[in-house]
Amino acid sequence: MGPLTKQRTYAIVGTAGCGKTSLAEMLLFQAGAINRMGKIEEGSTTLDYEPEETSHKSSMQPAFATFEYKGAQHFLVDLPGDNNFLGDLNYILTAVDGVIFVVDAIDGVRPLGRKLWKAIQDAELPAIVFINKIDRDRADFDMAVNSLSSMLGIRPVVMQSPIGQPGNIAGLADVFGNSALLLDGGKAVNGVVPDEFKEEIAVLRDVGMENIASSDEVLIEKYLEEGELTQEEMNSAIKTGTKTGELVPVFAGASLLNLGGELLLDAVDALLPSPLDRPDWKDAEGNVRKSSPDDTPTVFIFNTLSDPFSAYLYMGRVVSGTVSTDMSLTDMQTGESERMGNAMFMLGKNHTPIKDAVGPGAIIALSKLKSVKTGHTLTEEKNPFIVPQPETPPQLISYALAPKEKGGEDKVYAAIQKLLEEDPCLRLFRDEVTSEILISGMGQLHIEIAVEKAQRRSKVDIVLKTPQVPYRETIQGKVQVQGRHKKQTGGRGQFGDCWIEMEALPRGSGYVFEDAIVGGAIPRQYIPAVDKGIQESAMRGFLAGYPVVDFKVKLYDGSYHNVDSSEMAFKMAGSIAFKKAMEQLKVKLLEPVVTLMVSIPDEFMGDVIGDLSSRRGKVLGSDSQGGVTEVRAHVPMSEILRYAPDLRAMTAGQGMFTMEFDHYEEAPSNITEKVVAEFAALSQ
Repeated sequence: MGPLTKQRTYAIVGTAGCGKTSLAEMLLFQAGAINRMGKIEEGSTTLDYEPEETSHKSSMQPAFATFEYKGAQHFLVDLPGDNNFLGDLNYILTAVDGVIFVVDAIDGVRPLGRKLWKAIQDAELPAIVFINKIDRDRADFDMAVNSLSSMLGIRPVVMQSPIGQPGNIAGLADVFGNSALLLDGGKAVNGVVPDEFKEEIAVLRDVGMENIASSDEVLIEKYLEEGELTQEEMNSAIKTGTKTGELVPVFAGASLLNLGGELLLDAVDALLPSPLDRPDWKDAEGNVRKSSPDDTPTVFIFNTLSDPFSAYLYMGRVVSGTVSTDMSLTDMQTGESERMGNAMFMLGKNHTPIKDAVGPGAIIALSKLKSVKTGHTLTEEKNPFIVPQPETPPQLISYALAPKEKGGEDKVYAAIQKLLEEDPCLRLFRDEVTSEILISGMGQLHIEIAVEKAQRRSKVDIVLKTPQVPYRETIQGKVQVQGRHKKQTGGRGQFGDCWIEMEALPRGSGYVFEDAIVGGAIPRQYIPAVDKGIQESAMRGFLAGYPVVDFKVKLYDGSYHNVDSSEMAFKMAGSIAFKKAMEQLKVKLLEPVVTLMVSIPDEFMGDVIGDLSSRRGKVLGSDSQGGVTEVRAHVPMSEILRYAPDLRAMTAGQGMFTMEFDHYEEAPSNITEKVVAEFAALSQ
């Protein structure tokens, strides 16, 4: 382990397809952590090792690498780029000290890139940008750089620029060093900038110098007076500006050509902070942990991975103090004492036992813990501290789960339940109305991959179905009815008699029961039974088997028998009264409506709005900024159960959306007729 001043803990962040995993592979190769670069197409990369990742050729969970570079310890986290697998983004950003933000030279900053950049800003993390794929035929480096300003509103300082043309890249120019890295026989060698590119590099240098000067009041005065800054002044200002977020250095390269990796690692060492530079950690009680080896040993568990040997690996960031394998710390959320004896460093799926004590900034894997979960804090019991848990986004979509063979519901439930340990963005529950097992997640792909994992690990066949839409039923009007239950079969009979007044309530009012019995017409002990009978019948519905909502029942009269009356008899009477009332009232079907927020490149706005209209959506407004339009609309839930693949197809994979339940409203007659017919068919 090198000195903490040289240690770096950082995440690679970017949208899907920008080449993050290939970039990580190049960095590991340049640092000597691996002896050959794997390929995503072959499923041989170090950090994409889950079977689902290799088969889909895409990252689906955070991956971790610990390595040394020029005497400095690096802890690298490679994040997925698909919105389906970014639910724990804020947890990862809490655990790192800086970010490499990867942008595709072909597309520039995509809509999801804005969301990712905002999360980086909210976490107050310094970042450097790497523009990848400069070797591709359709690469447009200038467009990609300009998108950093137009889409993200940042002040980029271009540190490197491509030499050559898209599809025929010759190397990289150092904008401020007047040197170059040139490709020669597939290897990068030091050289000078070719004459035909010197003018272009000079322009970039002037623009960069002006941006650097603008970040510092003293420098801007000197720049305005002299028109020049020294290399030392620029280096110092870039380092300071990166840490404060005033400046964002931009580097370039081509991961698959192994071009730009060493320069990027040098930039990480030079520009991103060490853990000693991190601000103090604070908990909700005002307690403080300094990012120092001299403070109380504290570990924040920010991620959980499945492990074939020990069930789970708990990924922890050392917040403060030093942690060694002979140490026990207390889980602040459960009070359990946990041994650090199995602490390891990670390099993809490979584990290396930790021999020496590690300090702040270290990312360690712990196994065989008793009660730890993602979000827990381990520290000394006598000096309590809890790292505030970051927010996770709400689940966007739900699907129903069923066993392929009848009777296997419990196995399905147990198989998915195991995944909840490692994925805080999955939710598993049973629908009280439909009795379906429902799984909720960040998107269709998120849920499909979760089911793939569960089937592979638990050897259980699972069928994934679109869930039933949670319709509701309601009434219009007001009616008074009698519910009378009388049964005599020899011996003690059953008798319950009630009169109720049932009327509609405003939308969202729920159910109200009023006890208006006077004079003991119904004994006190039987009144709750009438209420229960009504509620149970309301849950079973009247039109199509969906719960009846937004109505009031007033129980105002009835009669009883000294011997034959019972709670069961009055429960039956309440149920009979409810059914009679429903037959006389006007019953309506209500459908759930969600608020949908769609972010898309401007050129797709017409297609998306037209599609929303075809789904009976009502556009509430739109806002365009930096080439991205955000559309807000109310859409019936039944119309967007499979919206994710449709949006992906409409926007060439660049659209993203969030949604949340908003309200219920009366369904159109054709929808009501369809739902009632489907219920009747199932009931036969």
